[in-house]
Amino acid sequence: MAALLFISPQDASGVWPEALARAMPAIEVRVWPEAGDRADIEYAVVWKPPADSLRALPNLRAIFSLGAGVDYLFTNTELPEDVPLVRLIDPALTEGMTEYVLYHVLHYHRYMCEYQAQQRQRVWRELPQVRPGDRTIGIMGLGVIGGDAAAKLALLGFSVAGWSRSAKRLPQVRSFFGCDQLDAFLGRSEILACVLPLTPETEGILNKDTLAALPRGACVISAGRGGHMIEEDLLAALDSGHIAGATLDVFHSEPLPVEHPFWTHPKITVTPHVASITNPFTASTQVADNIRRIQQGEALIGVVDRQRRY
Repeated sequence: MAALLFISPQDASGVWPEALARAMPAIEVRVWPEAGDRADIEYAVVWKPPADSLRALPNLRAIFSLGAGVDYLFTNTELPEDVPLVRLIDPALTEGMTEYVLYHVLHYHRYMCEYQAQQRQRVWRELPQVRPGDRTIGIMGLGVIGGDAAAKLALLGFSVAGWSRSAKRLPQVRSFFGCDQLDAFLGRSEILACVLPLTPETEGILNKDTLAALPRGACVISAGRGGHMIEEDLLAALDSGHIAGATLDVFHSEPLPVEHPFWTHPKITVTPHVASITNPFTASTQVADNIRRIQQGEALIGVVDRQRRY
C-alpha cells in the first residue's frame, strides 16, 4: 500500500491525520517522525518540515504544502529537486482570506478607526460617508486569493485595481503589472491590501519608497507574508501621518514578540496570522484530488514554479 507522510510540528490538535485518512482511505497515513519503511512513502503533506524529514524518500512523487504559501520550503536545504511542489488551492482558504480583506477594507472605508477613537474620547461627530465608487482599492497579488478579493470588492462597487507580475483580466478590476507600473498602481490606492507570495522579488516590497508612493492618508492591510514589510519604514510612515492606519496579520517574527511596538501603536491593528486558517477536511479533499490526478496521469493543480517560487 502506498503511504503518505504527514509532517507538521504545529499540528497540536492532531486532526490532520484523521482528515487525510478519511479523504483517501486507500493510502496509509503516517505521522512524522514515525515514517516506517521510507520506500513506501509516495506523498508528503507538510508545513515547515524539519530538513531531515524529506531525506531519503526514494519513491516520493509529490510534496503538498498545507498552505497557499510555499516560501518556507525553499529554506529547506534538503528539499528534493526532482519532486513536484504543490501549493494548496482550497476554496475555504480563499474564502477566509477574502473575508479578512473585505472586513478591513470596509473598516477603513467607513472610518471605524476614527469612530473608535471618538468613542474613547466621548466625542459625537459625524464623518463624511464616501461612496464605494469614489474609494480606490489596490490589491497586490492577483492570484487565486487576490483575484477573488478584488472581484468581491468590485461587486460592492469599489474602484479596484490589482498589481501583479504579469497582466491579469478580471471584470471591473484594472490591471497593473511589472515594476514599471508599480508606482502608478500605488498612487491610486487609498486602501492597499498585500496578498503577494513571498519571493526574492517581493521581499521587502512594502518599504519607505512604496509606502511614500501611496496617497497621503492611505491605509495598509498586510496579509501575505511578514517578509513583505520593512517594519521600521511602516512605523515611520504612520508616525509622520502619511499612512493613516495599518492592519497586520503576518510578521517577520511569529509569534510577535511581546515588546514589539506594533502591539501598542494606536494606528495598528494586529491579528495573529489568522487571516485564513487552513481547514483540514476541505484541504485534505484537495490533496486527495491531486493524488488521484497523479495516479491517473493527469496534470496537478497548484504546481509551484521553482524559479518564481509560487
